[in-house]
Amino acid sequence: MTDPAGQSPRERYRAQVRAEIKQHAWEQIAAAGVPALSLNAIAKQVGMSGPALYRYFASRDELITALIRDAYRSLADTVREARSSGAGLAELAHVVRDWGRSDPQRYFLIYGTPVPGYHAPDDITAISFEVMTVLLDAAGALPAVGSTPFDEHLKDHREWAFDHPADAATLHRALSFWTRLHGVLSLELAGHFAGMKFDPALLIDEELESLRQS
Repeated sequence: MTDPAGQSPRERYRAQVRAEIKQHAWEQIAAAGVPALSLNAIAKQVGMSGPALYRYFASRDELITALIRDAYRSLADTVREARSSGAGLAELAHVVRDWGRSDPQRYFLIYGTPVPGYHAPDDITAISFEVMTVLLDAAGALPAVGSTPFDEHLKDHREWAFDHPADAATLHRALSFWTRLHGVLSLELAGHFAGMKFDPALLIDEELESLRQS
């Protein structure tokens, strides 16, 4: 017998256990960082043996991949929903900032220091490109910027846009937006603005205004 969502009781139970494992993994990451992630420790927390847990995640890297996939999917869905509601680059900047501030560990897992020895599968890259596609759409709505040598370089990277029709200037705007936003947001989430008595949100707005006028 299956439930209305099409899952059998066994499949539903497996999904619940996997979700519980991932929750404990996030708690470990928040406490000690990704390098300290231990499947054996998680197994004890969920009340099973180490070998039993490996039936849900075959390796530590598989668990990390699941966490990264969930994080990118959450961000991609968030920016796509905002864009479909009419958000431009300025609004998307604060959508991304709010997403990052809601769970800094999730943000740093995908935009922080790479996990030593870990290599993400191709589908992770594809999901991350979904975010860039939304930004390309929003960047195309900005006034055109002047041609620069960087524009020529971007012509070699049109695959980032998938099937999205974007010229080099649009790519330049989207990437400039992305780097300026993450520069401010990474510093903010890491606590480097503490005690400076200014609002990082205003700094993001100023960076975007500078980009718009360039």
